[in-house]
Amino acid sequence: MKRLSFFLTLLAVISLACNAGQSQPTAAAPAVETATSSPVETEAGTSSAQFDSSKLGTVEKDITYCAVEGVELKMDVYYPSENNGRFAVTMYVHGGGWSSGDKAQGAGAVEIPELQKAGFLVVSVNYRLAPKYAFPAMIEDVKCAVRSLRAHADEYNLDPNRIGVWGGSAGGHLAALLGTTDESAGFDVGEYLEYSSRVQAVVSMFGPTDLTVSFEGNPIGQSAGFSGADPALTSPVTYASPDDPPFLFLHGEKDALVPIEQSEILLAALQSIGVPAELVPVVNAGHSFKPDGGQISPSRREIAQLVVTFFEERLK
Repeated sequence: MKRLSFFLTLLAVISLACNAGQSQPTAAAPAVETATSSPVETEAGTSSAQFDSSKLGTVEKDITYCAVEGVELKMDVYYPSENNGRFAVTMYVHGGGWSSGDKAQGAGAVEIPELQKAGFLVVSVNYRLAPKYAFPAMIEDVKCAVRSLRAHADEYNLDPNRIGVWGGSAGGHLAALLGTTDESAGFDVGEYLEYSSRVQAVVSMFGPTDLTVSFEGNPIGQSAGFSGADPALTSPVTYASPDDPPFLFLHGEKDALVPIEQSEILLAALQSIGVPAELVPVVNAGHSFKPDGGQISPSRREIAQLVVTFFEERLK
């Protein structure tokens, strides 16, 4: 009980910090609105649906990508404005301490319109949240989202061999875990198991990467790794291997909630085994790039452009 209580305290702290630093629009009703590494050997999906070109430049909300024990997992799909062949995909994973947040946060992400302009298909996904659902539910869900995208490649006109992921805080952790784990980790369960959940590029923003580590003022390393799970098994760094995709880390130098050392840990592990990885420290930035002591550098717009450029270099 003591370990669970400690974990719930962590969730509340991170959730409050993330909510303070991110735009969180209210989720809309279902609607259609205007608005690399070595490739995985994956064929286009088995869905008989074909791409509807009238969706170009729009966002399609509340699409069920997988269902788990009666829970429908939803995503929003942001289409590029032009069709120049199969789309490369970037998937956004929201933050919120693994216990709050919503795919609607994607609507406030600076990166999404820039990625659309650059010709990417962008998806923003929901996943099951703690404390109702314990780890590994969260990573199981985002992996199912990747497999679902591949299964419906023709419907979305996407290239199943060019899928990237990014997220911040808890979303950054899940993006990194998605990047370092394959089927052998045991997180691939549920639907579309004939497809791979591997991605070809990862952007992790201010996310934990080693939950076995304790650091001052933050119990994340003592939180029993999501309500009783082994902290090492929840840590992206545990699974780092030479076949991992390229990584870009962005982290505030003054982040007191998830210190920049958390990005440095996985950065060093990846670089030591030959995986392309780089870290951009954000000056005068706390958690969620909240200004601390001056104007942040690079600016939020410049950060978005770094993300777009990284995905362009790795997925196109």
